[in-house]
Amino acid sequence: MEWNLPLGKGFLALSPLIVFLMLYLVLSICANDFYAVPIVVAFMFACLYSLCILPGKMSRRIETLTRGAANPSIMLMIWIFILAGAFASTAKTMGAVEATVNVALGILPSHLLLAGLFLAACFISLSVGTSVGTIAALAPIGLELANQTGTNVAMMTAIVVGGAFFGDNLSFISDTTIVATRTQGCLMRDKFRMNIRIALPAAIIAMVVYILMGFDLNTTPPPADVDLLLVVPYLFVLIAAICGMDVILVLALALLLSFGIGFARHTFDFFGWLGAMNTGIMGMSELVFATLMAGGMIEAIRQMGGINFILQRLVRRIHGARGAEACMATLITLIDICTANNTIAILTVGPLAKDISTHYGVDPRRSASILDTFSCFAQGLIPYGAQLLIASGLAKISPLQIIPYLYYPFLLGIISTVFIFIHPLHEKNNFANSDAGSIA
Repeated sequence: MEWNLPLGKGFLALSPLIVFLMLYLVLSICANDFYAVPIVVAFMFACLYSLCILPGKMSRRIETLTRGAANPSIMLMIWIFILAGAFASTAKTMGAVEATVNVALGILPSHLLLAGLFLAACFISLSVGTSVGTIAALAPIGLELANQTGTNVAMMTAIVVGGAFFGDNLSFISDTTIVATRTQGCLMRDKFRMNIRIALPAAIIAMVVYILMGFDLNTTPPPADVDLLLVVPYLFVLIAAICGMDVILVLALALLLSFGIGFARHTFDFFGWLGAMNTGIMGMSELVFATLMAGGMIEAIRQMGGINFILQRLVRRIHGARGAEACMATLITLIDICTANNTIAILTVGPLAKDISTHYGVDPRRSASILDTFSCFAQGLIPYGAQLLIASGLAKISPLQIIPYLYYPFLLGIISTVFIFIHPLHEKNNFANSDAGSIA
């Protein structure tokens, strides 16, 4: 693949993303209706446009889109979406969501409900190491809380998404943490110590905002006869997250547990359970189609050199160590926007960031932290990322409605940017910087 793309070819390589954003984002804003342009239709046109501009025979162009759709990361997301849909529908049918919300309403003061939901999302994502799995578990609870308190559904969903990003950014078992530390050659614990200085203040500010907003909630007392057995599936998700269980296994076991409890409580029989699962899975069909087409579009951009075009343009503008850090932050943000996957973005930018940090004397702990925090920030900007897609699918709203309420990712981006310009460039290294794969 050609590295030094001319300006015109570089923009042509990125044009499928521009077509998608113009169709989906700009038209929705112009129409003042976030449902005016279905996201699947916008991706379809972007993919058809990609077929027109990709080089080579038509069979090779189609193969490029198919290869992107069949990417292992894409397929893993789809499995999570399917299981999440099946579990969410089963839990709702058996009454688990309503029971869990009633327990929360009974335990927490009304002004702490929003902060409590955010804290739960932070805790689960930190334990399980995946933002998507956390959203799959908590988005239905956020939706039910919004319905019972009269709160904006998009805001309540955004609280779950924000908390999920917190854990994804800090967890020792998060794939973004593993990739960032391995590509930059530092210990996970050292990267955690660097990241916590940024993520914790952002989370604390978000918590204060949610507490203040909680004083305006109008909650009604929950019924006194809540069946606590119905809450067990969500307690299992929490405990399994603490134990570090794989998200696929967590959702599969929670699904079976929900069936057992629902059958015992005569909420549904075996065939009723199958119907509930089918309803949940079919409800995720738009999300699955959008994810597949997004993978194809992104592969077309990569194949034409769009990713390399961004890399080479920004690297030319580095001046000094702070400029190097700002460049890495801009690189990971733009590449994440183009790939819609923070792990893939870090894998793409990581080796180049390592070279930049070595050449300009940037601490590898700082470069690893920059890659992780800004990739999480970027995921909050894109309506076609896995996190916002699954959240919007479960909440039955547009991803664009969620973005304005993503306080934590925005705070993370702001604090991370300030951190680049005020943090000492050379601080005493009291930690080992070898054996990057260790978590000890």
